[in-house]
Amino acid sequence: MSSDPWGRVDETGTVYVRTADGEQVVGSWQAGTPEEALAYFERKYEGLVVEIGLLERRVRTTDLSAKDATAAIDHLRQQVDEHHAVGDLDALRKRLDQLVTDVEARREERKAQKARQSDEARQAKEKLVAEAEELAASEQWRAAGERLRALVDTWKGLPRLDRKADDELWHRFSHARSAFSKRRKAHFASLDAQREEARKIKERLVSEAEALSGSTDWGPTAARYRELMAEWKAAGRAQREHEDDLWNRFRGAQDVFFQARSEVFAERDAEQRENLTRKEELVAEAEKLLPVSDLKAARAAFRSINERWEAIGHVPRDARPKIEGRMHAVERAIQESEEAEWRRTNPEARARAAGLTGQLQDAVDKLQKQIDAARAAGNDAKADKLGRELEGRQALLDQALKGLEEFGGK
Repeated sequence: MSSDPWGRVDETGTVYVRTADGEQVVGSWQAGTPEEALAYFERKYEGLVVEIGLLERRVRTTDLSAKDATAAIDHLRQQVDEHHAVGDLDALRKRLDQLVTDVEARREERKAQKARQSDEARQAKEKLVAEAEELAASEQWRAAGERLRALVDTWKGLPRLDRKADDELWHRFSHARSAFSKRRKAHFASLDAQREEARKIKERLVSEAEALSGSTDWGPTAARYRELMAEWKAAGRAQREHEDDLWNRFRGAQDVFFQARSEVFAERDAEQRENLTRKEELVAEAEKLLPVSDLKAARAAFRSINERWEAIGHVPRDARPKIEGRMHAVERAIQESEEAEWRRTNPEARARAAGLTGQLQDAVDKLQKQIDAARAAGNDAKADKLGRELEGRQALLDQALKGLEEFGGK
């Protein structure tokens, strides 16, 4: 008989293995020595050890499913329970029990992970739905359309939820996309109608612009072209394939008219610049009349200059205010000299001025006496009040005296 710590072979060739429950028959061996029999069944035990070790690593390091892991554990447990190996079978059972615990823990972990992923996917899809519903009301047609297409791609990359929840969210998501598509389609249909109406309006404007291009009625025609341009802008854009052609025709008609006008105006501007030179010579001649020393001679000379001035014609618009202002200044100076001469030689006006001056002088003298009396009586407040009144009367008197001087003396 032969034995080792975990098994033995009796005299009949029966092989036993020692377990916590006592010896269990492994099998019989008739082909060789008892040592060979033990060695054979020990190798079978080592094979089980290797298989269990491999399964342990797979459970720890791979994504082996709980179902497949459990099946592998049951298969190995059956081999251990059949006692066809010599070794510490109880230790193998404990390792298999631990594997069962590990697999169950892995199952719960994956279940929790799946729940987390599902919750994250739900939140992600709810966020996509909320954004899609917001975009459904957008009028940024291109940007919103591109964003909705990107949201669809994002949706496809997310895990599916339970069927009911996934279907409900997809229904909202799809409805938002459909609502946006309908609004966009209606918008562009309306835009097409507006562009067709704009095309008809611009066709009419082009026809009128082309009809006016040969006009020589410069002012009214230029004004009408400005009105046509305002109507053109108000009409909006026509279809792309018509807009450029219509604009080229419209602009071309204007160019014909304004080019012809520019040529005419260029000739007129040259004439007006010559007129300006002649008027500058006349105004320089008129300015030499100032200051007026001989009113009658100045008046006659200015009349002659003014007649020549009126015969010359228009000057450039931007130069007109300055040149006419200089001429008017000479005219006003002569007129003021005439008025001063009239006032100086008008006896009635002189008498009125002298009378007014006398009245004001009497009032000033009276107020001065009242002030002196108030000061003598110690009534400074009254004196100050009368003094302010005196200042006003004195100013009027000074002005009247100045006017009286214009008549040649007091």
